[in-house]
Amino acid sequence: MIQLEKGSKKLLNAWAFYDWANSVYTLTIASSIFPIFYSALFLSEVKTVGAFGTEFKSTALITFVTAFTFLVVAITSPILSGIADYVGNKKNFLKFFCYVGSVGCVGLYWFNLEQIHLSLLFYFMGLIGYWGSLVFYNSYLPDIAYPEQQDSISAKGFSMGYLGSVLLLIFNLMMVMFPQFFGFDLSIDPSITERGSEAEIQLAMDAAKDAASFKAMKISFITVGIWWALFSQYSFYFLPKGTKSGHKVTRAVIFNGLKELREVWKELKQNLRLKRYLYAFFVFSMAVQTIMLVAVYFGEEEISWGTDSEKTMGLIVSILVIQLVAILGAYVTSKASSKFGNIKTLIAVNFVWMFLCFYAYIMHTPMQFYIAAGIVGLVMGGVQSLGRSTYSKFLPETEDTTSYFSFYDVAEKIGIVIGMVIFATVDQITGTMRNAILVLVVFFIGGIILLFRVPDENKKTALE
Repeated sequence: MIQLEKGSKKLLNAWAFYDWANSVYTLTIASSIFPIFYSALFLSEVKTVGAFGTEFKSTALITFVTAFTFLVVAITSPILSGIADYVGNKKNFLKFFCYVGSVGCVGLYWFNLEQIHLSLLFYFMGLIGYWGSLVFYNSYLPDIAYPEQQDSISAKGFSMGYLGSVLLLIFNLMMVMFPQFFGFDLSIDPSITERGSEAEIQLAMDAAKDAASFKAMKISFITVGIWWALFSQYSFYFLPKGTKSGHKVTRAVIFNGLKELREVWKELKQNLRLKRYLYAFFVFSMAVQTIMLVAVYFGEEEISWGTDSEKTMGLIVSILVIQLVAILGAYVTSKASSKFGNIKTLIAVNFVWMFLCFYAYIMHTPMQFYIAAGIVGLVMGGVQSLGRSTYSKFLPETEDTTSYFSFYDVAEKIGIVIGMVIFATVDQITGTMRNAILVLVVFFIGGIILLFRVPDENKKTALE
């Protein structure tokens, strides 16, 4: 095993390359093709499914499962990261979650409503594999890079992840949109060709293409799993296993991560600006993350697309619009924050998100959805990057930044859980996602009010 020196170019590139490997999950499965596939399983007007002894609305079920997964990650990540740091085997944990996630992705090929519990298990594995591995992947940064290298290599990892995920997504989208070019069977019953009317023949041809596209979606899940497991091997080969301590895992070690979070909370009480900002972040982040996780499901269910082919194409176009505009959005947000300050920019961005909720409640046409996708892209990347960088700026002078960011990550995940559960509950009770997304306005209003209460970032922080 090659042991590379900290800060070496090859080691930094090996770390960043894991972004290339795992980012395909978020773009292909979490954000695009799987939501379309999942919705296509429900052909009736009333989209319900029986699971766990209850009849669920389709979108509510997948939202509840997503919320549960984030809850598991929020509870286990500080415990597992504490163990990994103590015994010095974080690479084994990284590998474990990577392989769990990749197997889950491959397993989605067999996702069906007849075996809904097994199907949801595969979905759970993919989601927890991604977020679980991310905990250990991020924790490697101070181990492999010096402080002056961390910003640039982190940005490089993001860029590589975006490039890799877009490349695979384009391949998979081409497979879904043009299955005939990839060897999928589009033949129809010869009797329809011989005796059917022109309309019947066209209908049969459309049905054959839809079936082939559906098969292509299932194949795309396998490509994600293989891509993730295969390309991560480069990172696994060069990343250090960790510093062995020779200690055994005890009960104290298991709960050390939770103890560190408790200590951070005590310290936060002494920092008024950071505490108030974290309150605001917790509130508006739960709404932002919920919208991003349910956006495609909302578009599939609430927008009048016409035919199934038009729906698939429309959702794919919307996803691409979001990805492209997000690049511009991150740049604009960065410029605005440097001119007006982080808090004022975040307040403005939250007003845009609040407007989006009202707009989503009244939109029905594909064009309206495209417009919404463009606005989402404009504020999506910006609010995430600005939210984290603002937290980083407000941190006190400390060498234990890992514990502070662990607290930040757990707060974000708990926020996602609450937001998703509230959204799914309203969706389940009222029968429409429109009411659920309107409820999120309350959180944006709360976030804006709390942001106004954060002391000026240019002034010295006062103690409570």
